[in-house]
Amino acid sequence: MAIRVLSRAKIITYFPAIIQHMLTPSEYLPSYFRPQSLAIHEVDGRRSVYGFKEYHDGRPRGSLWRGKKLLGKEALFVILGLKRFKQDEEKLNKFVKSHVLRLLKMDMVAVLTELERQEEVILALKVFEVIQKEKWYQPDVYLYKDLIIALARSKKMDEAMRVWESMRKEDLFPDSQTYAEMIRGFLKYGSPADAMNVFEDMKQSPDPPEELPFRILLKGLLPYPLLRNKVKQDFEEMFPDRHVYDPPEEIFGVH
Repeated sequence: MAIRVLSRAKIITYFPAIIQHMLTPSEYLPSYFRPQSLAIHEVDGRRSVYGFKEYHDGRPRGSLWRGKKLLGKEALFVILGLKRFKQDEEKLNKFVKSHVLRLLKMDMVAVLTELERQEEVILALKVFEVIQKEKWYQPDVYLYKDLIIALARSKKMDEAMRVWESMRKEDLFPDSQTYAEMIRGFLKYGSPADAMNVFEDMKQSPDPPEELPFRILLKGLLPYPLLRNKVKQDFEEMFPDRHVYDPPEEIFGVH
């Protein structure tokens, strides 16, 4: 009997410390072992258990719309309404007057950005035209840039050029990415003359031209050797340490 009591005492003595704490009433525990400190809580936007962050695999959590914190209820309602009436010009214009014009500045810009993201570029253009008429509107090259790039990538080059001309009337110059997307769009859809017009505009920009638009133009003008030679000459003058690769002409059917 005495041996059993001693063996029990020995086992309890050598219990891991955390097990002993679990057997001890909570009011006598150190603060870091108390149950409320072990609760799951948020740390840096991630759930944490016992002080350790869970691994995030990069996949979105929850629905896409719930994750759009910048989009309020009014903005979401307007986006859905615009998409609903986009095939009916009369109803669309009425909806713009009754709902889009009531939006606050940040909501209106958020609607524009979300429509561009969803590639609803014609609706985005309509919202942009509303924004331009607002009292708080000031020419912003980034608003123009995002819309021009979205239009160019959606093959709406006529609309992209119209926005481009509006931007230039406000004495704004786009950045290199915008020039590149416009040049790429015109070349892709068979308008090398328009691509060259954008290129000439780029050379007048107060910011020094970058290499990417030149590369896009040099590749797209392979079927037009005279235009390509002109661009190549300008490229070599501006980037003397860069090399231009000239592929064999027969590959592209140029004779």
